[in-house]
Amino acid sequence: MTQVKAVVFDIGNVLIEWQPERFFDSVIGPDRRRAMFAAIDLHGINDEVDRGGNFRDTIHAAAKANPDWHDEVLMWHDRWMEMAAPAIDHSVRLLRALRQARVPVFALTNFGIQTFEIAEPVYPFMGEFDRRYISGHMGVIKPDAEIYRQVEADCGVPPDGLLFTDDRIDNIEMAAVRGWQTHHFDGPQGWADRLVAEGLLSKENAQ
Repeated sequence: MTQVKAVVFDIGNVLIEWQPERFFDSVIGPDRRRAMFAAIDLHGINDEVDRGGNFRDTIHAAAKANPDWHDEVLMWHDRWMEMAAPAIDHSVRLLRALRQARVPVFALTNFGIQTFEIAEPVYPFMGEFDRRYISGHMGVIKPDAEIYRQVEADCGVPPDGLLFTDDRIDNIEMAAVRGWQTHHFDGPQGWADRLVAEGLLSKENAQ
């Protein structure tokens, strides 16, 4: 296997928990939440934000288009930070350990322009990457091949020198098709073990 030249982190559900369903369960109850998500493609609407659509305008338009759920949909905007929480502390430690070891660390994330601006002051580690590839600024989201192509064109690392972790298997599969090394994230310990196995971190530094 080619030596890893840079490590690429997804953010949602890798460094920060992203669980809108959990949030709405706590606010309106599981039954009403299930009905709302069945009636409205909220994740698809969020994809529009992640492609660069204005956060406020997109969510307010969705609320207006769904009067039966107007107030609940607005929560996606007004209480967004409660959905993007908390940080996954072990993953954050791994990010910082890699940087301490002088391993280049990139972010490749589906994230809106305005939502990233909201989250960054809350999570300082979001400013600690060597390079950040934010879908809202790139105009394309994972797993579209174009977003990976843009990373390859910019970062100066050949595809087989990139080790990428993401919680979504479709995002991982497209990276693998393009020749990236990949790790399907299902928890920080497994990711830590992979980084140790690659010789990027010691067991002690991967705690």
